[in-house]
Amino acid sequence: MRVTLNIPDSLINELIIETGEKNKTKIIQTALEELLKNTKRKKCKKLRGKIDLDIDLEKYRAMDMVP
Repeated sequence: MRVTLNIPDSLINELIIETGEKNKTKIIQTALEELLKNTKRKKCKKLRGKIDLDIDLEKYRAMDMVP
């Protein structure tokens, strides 16, 4: 998808320096993927303790499936 974005030059330049990546499209794609990953991770963390998985942890430990 092609889009027109207004992104500060200083931000792109800093990303080029920090990542070593010269391709601006790749920089934006990577940044969006990381943002999506972090957002999903935060959503999962909010569910901690709210979902009953009905798992017998001791059973799986005995089977050496859980460290």
